Amino acid sequence: MIRYLTALAVLAGFAIMPEVIGEYYVEIMILFMINLILASSFRLITTCGDWSLSHVVFMGVGAYATALLAKFLGWPFWGTVLLGGMASAVIGLAVVFPLLRTKGFGFFIGSFALGEFVRLIWVKFHFPFGGPRGMIGIPSIELSDIDFYEATPYYYLVLLFTIGCLAVLYRIDLSRTGRVLKAIYADEDLSKCIGINVARYRAMAFSVSAFFAGIAGVLLAHRLGAIDPKNFDVNTMVYLVIWVVVGGVGSFWGPLIGVAVMMLVGEAARPLAEWRPLLFGGILIAFLTLLPGGLDSLMSKVRELLDRRTADGTKEN
Repeated sequence: MIRYLTALAVLAGFAIMPEVIGEYYVEIMILFMINLILASSFRLITTCGDWSLSHVVFMGVGAYATALLAKFLGWPFWGTVLLGGMASAVIGLAVVFPLLRTKGFGFFIGSFALGEFVRLIWVKFHFPFGGPRGMIGIPSIELSDIDFYEATPYYYLVLLFTIGCLAVLYRIDLSRTGRVLKAIYADEDLSKCIGINVARYRAMAFSVSAFFAGIAGVLLAHRLGAIDPKNFDVNTMVYLVIWVVVGGVGSFWGPLIGVAVMMLVGEAARPLAEWRPLLFGGILIAFLTLLPGGLDSLMSKVRELLDRRTADGTKEN
């Protein structure tokens, strides 16, 4: 009951937020929600023990797909958002297929190489991808009489997509598929012995996560009105890894916590822009060495400690 009340309170807070904060912070919240989708979808890969360095490339696939469909073919947003996600899922399958024979560091580096190959296609081909300068003039969303060029209407659109995407990813985490992915992470050899098709589940997790990354890319492209291959390079991927490491992948909520904390740190460190990479690198090293389970594991330990004290107090009474 408390969990549902908390969720309702959070949703209510998000619903009224544009009315109490300035336009600049509305834009920050739009980016925050897009990053929530990106980080949560990335966690799906890690659930089965795989860490990828190509996830932001699939965000780029969705962004480029919607840009091409909207700019050159005049497709409406509702068509491009679905096709953008599907294009990312298909490219994700193509990328992960040769990686299924690898694990650990090999998968990590292999995913970077294949993802960079996709990104360099956007850089090298001026038509239709715009080359290293990217694409501009991506049409804004047209829906009834609502002007989605304004920050507040776009905020609510992204909020709806964020709720929907997180709800689906959360259901996957709790489903039989989610339990199978966690079993693969716990013991891949045992999973194979009991009849689990490990390669199929790993490929499915990778492709589904790419689909949601593509959705995030579609939302980002229509908000910015322009995309650049640099938006989806390894530097952006490192920030995503930092968010997830800081939050932790032990539960569904870990990456969400990581995105919130690190975006707050990023905003606070904006005057120190030149030092931000060093700051974030130091935070990553600190968490990997001192708190490898992330903030989520710390919160779990605090809850266990409080439960233990409560139980001890009950016994004494």
